[in-house]
Amino acid sequence: MASTYKEKLIKEIEETPQEIIPKLYEVMHHLRDQLMQKAKMSGKRGSLKGIWKDSLVDEKLFSEAKSSLFPYEGK
Repeated sequence: MASTYKEKLIKEIEETPQEIIPKLYEVMHHLRDQLMQKAKMSGKRGSLKGIWKDSLVDEKLFSEAKSSLFPYEGK
C-alpha cells in the first residue's frame, strides 16, 4: 500500500510544472518534519508518582492558598 502512495506522489510530481517544484519541495519537507516530530513526541509518558516524595510544604503557604481558593471554609 505504501508503494502505491509513493507512486501516486511521484506521478503528481512528474505532472507538476517545473517552476512549482521548489515550493512543492519546501511544503513536503516541512510536512515531513512536522509529522516525524509528532511521531517522536507521541508515546507513553512517565508517571509523576512520587514527585513530591520527601518534600516539605510550608503550612502557612498552604493555608494562605487554601483560604484564597476556598474563602467560605474558614467561616
